[in-house]
Amino acid sequence: MLLREVEYARPGSVEEAIRLLADNDGARALAGGQTLINVMKARAASPDLLVDLQDLRDLRGIRDLGNGSVEIGAMTTYADLVADDARSILGEVAASIADVQVRNRGTIGGNVCSNDPTNHFPPLLVALGARFTIVGPGGEREVSADDFFLGVYLTAVGPGELLRTITIPAGGQDGFAAVTIGRDGTCIVSAAASLNGGARIAIGCVDAVPVRARELEERIGHDLSEENVRAAAASLGTMLDPPSDVHASADYRRHLAGVLAVRAVLAAKERP
Repeated sequence: MLLREVEYARPGSVEEAIRLLADNDGARALAGGQTLINVMKARAASPDLLVDLQDLRDLRGIRDLGNGSVEIGAMTTYADLVADDARSILGEVAASIADVQVRNRGTIGGNVCSNDPTNHFPPLLVALGARFTIVGPGGEREVSADDFFLGVYLTAVGPGELLRTITIPAGGQDGFAAVTIGRDGTCIVSAAASLNGGARIAIGCVDAVPVRARELEERIGHDLSEENVRAAAASLGTMLDPPSDVHASADYRRHLAGVLAVRAVLAAKERP
């Protein structure tokens, strides 16, 4: 289906982009376009103005902050993450998304701001304890990953605002596991874990937002033996209320959540 007529702007600065978004109620930011353009073709979204962020170099790049943490510009592409080894789990997950063409265009900011429950990065960034810097007409603010994702296609980025950067704190060992639709498709269920003193675990595709498995984290504690991790995850599915669809029943998603949580934790444990 062809796109309907839409106004287009390509600002040269973050300030100009914010002004365009704030002054036009029907404006939407365009990052890589891998989700938004398809949604527009399906007539599921009909913005009046597309604000293309491609020229905003301030929103690109991966920077080592010197204390073990990493700052990632919202317009950093999946391909950029694959090429950079600042935090290897990010590149590994990015490399598993779709194909080369998508990875060359898709951005980490677009991925998290669309907050499709089947996307790879939202649960991973929750597990990593990421922080999101949002800029808008009222200035700059920082939001934790636990508070960033609000609902399907809904995040803490409000009207007239942009996601500027994502900060990944210094961490230990990280793991990610997923069952996808086809080898390179979107997730049916995903799980991410970060081990740094204790375990921080998030499950994707079982709710509108990534689910922190806090009770599982407490049961695992500091005992990362495979026996304890499997025993702790055995009842994870009973705490979840996932949807059923053409790809998986709710019961199958509950089962996968436990299986993938174990895989993510054990993969993190094995990481050098």
